[in-house]
Order: sequence, then structure tokens, then C-alpha cells
Amino acid sequence: MSQPDPISRATHRVVASPAGRTHLVEQGAGPLVLLVHGFPESWYSWRHQLPVLAAAGYRAVAMDVRGYGRSSRPEDVASYGMLDLVEDTVAVVRELGEETAVIVGHDWGSTIAAHSALIRPDVFRAVGLLSVPYAPPGGPRPSDIFAGMGGDEEIYVSYFQQPGRAEAEIEPDVRGWLAGFYAAFSAETMPGPGAPDPHFVSRGGTLRERFPADHSPAWLGENELDFYAGEFERTGLGGALNRYRNMDRDWEDLADYRGRPVTRPSLFLGGALDASTTWMAEAIRAYPTTLPGLISSHILDDCGHWIQQERHEEVNAILTAWLASLPA
Repeated sequence: MSQPDPISRATHRVVASPAGRTHLVEQGAGPLVLLVHGFPESWYSWRHQLPVLAAAGYRAVAMDVRGYGRSSRPEDVASYGMLDLVEDTVAVVRELGEETAVIVGHDWGSTIAAHSALIRPDVFRAVGLLSVPYAPPGGPRPSDIFAGMGGDEEIYVSYFQQPGRAEAEIEPDVRGWLAGFYAAFSAETMPGPGAPDPHFVSRGGTLRERFPADHSPAWLGENELDFYAGEFERTGLGGALNRYRNMDRDWEDLADYRGRPVTRPSLFLGGALDASTTWMAEAIRAYPTTLPGLISSHILDDCGHWIQQERHEEVNAILTAWLASLPA
């Protein structure tokens, strides 16, 4: 006998924000936990967490970041800077009638969450980071760093910079591209040793050329892929990709925060097979200085990038235990 889908009991709403409008999916009552997704995802990436957090006594709210889903998609590329995204998270908390929240993010959402806690510690009383570690603002200009990676090839971040370039690859077959992209960074289906690295593009080539033949990790069924594809077929990928096109602007805008730690109580969760974890190992080692409020840190063996979907039961257990440990 089939069981009812617990996410069906969630409430959709749209609130005013600096983006224009922000779409939210809410479940439960209690202290607010704001969930922020990454690229190329949506609120739906938290479908396994919403009912569990609600059952644990929290008001769990997953947002569509500006540029995604039912949230506003400003046309100006400059509207996707980190300061703008932090303003959106603060506005969501206020529009929900709350003074403070715990913020948890994955991928770009992890970076948004970290900077929200860095810039507005008065609003965000704790921060959870999934897959992408925190590194304080500063250092060399990001475009200079990425230009020096890959040798004769181009790292995907650089490939995403020119408006329209990646869109031309993706949008003729959104569903197929998403299936390959998700598979490329999932533990079960990522390319093995010796295979071309899907983080890089050959000169004049495409990311799709590097995707694995197997597009079916266990976490990504037809229904899940249909949902993601439907969202991006409707919105396009430009708004989502514009986040990457603001990295140098962020470097300038966040100059006053260079080298600053995030001092709020924190959590880090990474996958052992995720390049975000391995490439940023130095950032993780620096946590005693850069994340001095770190309460809980875990690297999940045999796990790729889509951590809260690939290993949702473990992530839920760690996340709820960490939330329970926070000061009231």
C-alpha cells in the first residue's frame, strides 16, 4: 500500500523581497530553519528534510533563490551579487514574522548561508554548510584563480561567465543536460579515475561531452528529474548561471569582510567524493580560525555532491542532532 507523500502537507507561499518576490515552501511550527539550495536545483532539493525538521519541532522553510523557480528573475546580471542574496534571506525571515533563524545551505546555498551569518549575525543565530566549505572573503581575484586552473582546458566556472554561452548548450535539451550534470557529481555515477573530468571543458567543447553514460543515480528517479526539468524548462538557466557571473563583483563588494570568520554556531557536512570537499581541504583545515563556532563536522564516505539527496537519512540525523544542540 502506498504511503502519502509527506511533502504534500507543505505550504507554498510567495513573499516580498528585494528580488521582487521569493517563493517559499514551509512545513511545521517552531524555531525557523531556512533552507537555501544551490545550482542547478530549487527548494525541491530539501524535500527529504522539510517533513523531518517539521516532525522534530521546527518551522522548516525552503526558498527558491532569486533566478530560480517561482522567485523573481531580475534581468540585470549585477542583480545576483552576494549582498543582494543576503538581503533576500533577511527579507524572508522578516516576511515570515520572525526576528531570527537558523540558516542551512547547500552548494551555492552554503556560500549564501555563510555570508548571511557573516554579514547579519543579528538575524542568523546559527549556520549549517553542506558540500561547500566556508572560506572568508579575500585572497586573489576569483577570475584570476580560475584562469589558472585546467591547463589547456577551461574550468566550468569560467565557462559559465559569458551570458548565453552555457545557456546555448543547456536549453535545447534541459532534461538531458540536467540528468547528465547530476549524474556527473553523484557518487554512484561520477566518472572513474582516468576519465575526463566533468569540472572542465575542452577548448571549444561543452560540459555535456564529459557527462557519464549512466544518468541514473539512485536518488534521481524519473519524478525527481521531471520536477527539476520542468522548473528550468519554464525559467531557463540564465538567472541560475548569473550567480557565477558575480564572483569578481562579490570580491569587490565584500572587501570590508576580508578574512573575517563566521562566529555563529555552525555545522559542516561534506561528501568524501565531492570535489568541493577535496579541492577546498585547506579551507576545512582552517575552520578553527575561520569557523570558530563549529559544533559538528562530518565527511560522509562514498558520497558525492548532492549530499542531502544522496544520503538524506544520515544528513537528517546529523542536522536534527545539531539543531537540538543549539542554544534556545
